[in-house]
Amino acid sequence: MNDTVVIVGAGHAGFQVAASLRGEKFEGRIILVSEETGLPYQRPPLSKAYMMGKTTRDALSFRPEAFFETARIERREGRARAIDRTNRRLIVDDAALAYDHLVLAVGAHGRALPVPGADLEGVFMLRTLADADAIGARMKGARNAVVIGAGFIGLEFAAVAAAAGLNVHVLELADRPMARAVTPQMSAIFTAAHQGWGVTLDVGQGLARIVGENGKAVAVETTDGTRIEADLVVVGIGVLPHTALAAEAGLAIENGIRVDETMRTSDPSISAIGDCASFVHEASGALVRLESVQNATDQARTVAARVMGKDAPYAAVPWFWSDQGDLKLQMAGLSAGHDATVVTGVEGEAARSVLCFLGDRLIAVESVNRAGDHMAARRILSGAAPSPTPDEAAAPGFDLKAWASPRR
Repeated sequence: MNDTVVIVGAGHAGFQVAASLRGEKFEGRIILVSEETGLPYQRPPLSKAYMMGKTTRDALSFRPEAFFETARIERREGRARAIDRTNRRLIVDDAALAYDHLVLAVGAHGRALPVPGADLEGVFMLRTLADADAIGARMKGARNAVVIGAGFIGLEFAAVAAAAGLNVHVLELADRPMARAVTPQMSAIFTAAHQGWGVTLDVGQGLARIVGENGKAVAVETTDGTRIEADLVVVGIGVLPHTALAAEAGLAIENGIRVDETMRTSDPSISAIGDCASFVHEASGALVRLESVQNATDQARTVAARVMGKDAPYAAVPWFWSDQGDLKLQMAGLSAGHDATVVTGVEGEAARSVLCFLGDRLIAVESVNRAGDHMAARRILSGAAPSPTPDEAAAPGFDLKAWASPRR
């Protein structure tokens, strides 16, 4: 096949489409468009290993320069400004790139902080390598860090900052950390851990403004009037999918760029994948948009296979992770709508799992420092092993890893 595939976005989703196309023996032209300069890179380590100096910029790259040359993947730096669907052209800056297939892997952007002082020096989001470098430079002279939002990114950074010796205060509007992502039982484990690391977790707390002096952040003021000193503020209050390019081209939008089971948009010559794409989750029937490396890469492989005539619905089991201090949180499945939970492991220890059930069916598992449980959960949720009932999981001596073992 000698068609031209143009990919917008060089994160996990965009890079994986390009690599998978070559892996599928696609012989046509591949153009990878990105607004960022340099080699495409991994983002998850930015708030963890990279910030701690445990990995380098070069190590973040998906592949070295030679890979792109050998694989004949053209990298184009610039901003995608419009899609001309009639003539199948993508407008990048002032140029037009003709495509036979267009893949939108445009990701998401951080929610803006809607309070006075959000534009002061010393206030950051953590989405890109440039953000991580700027925060790292600021940390060297900082004493007091305030994190707005107790989601994954916020808590990952909080753990890093506390380990670096900063006074860390986390503000979260919800009543517990990671409330939109994990069960109350898992939130409790991470609350205790962060408090043990010296982090102040201030839940149910709103932000009124960021206080500045000479254009620099010096404190934050909460909605109850409390002033908290801050020479570094990191904002992590969720993301919104990049949909403007697709919407202006007339593509269907519904909590992201709406796609079918093979990642086609409402225009069959255009696909959307990763953080920007919403699709019907096969197991639950719900319209979802997933922000994870697994989702991005598996959807990319689905599109690459389809371009090569191998149509198959996207049906991968969702999984996620977050590294915070010495705790590794791993999740498999989607827990929304569960009506019962069973907690395994020794009470009082961090290494535990929370099994989420809907009726008698296991729909998700959250594990911390129990990699075996996580892999077992993925086997069960994929149908490769039977699902335990809540009563079976609650029985003395139950072991999820043993339950899902092929030798069982």
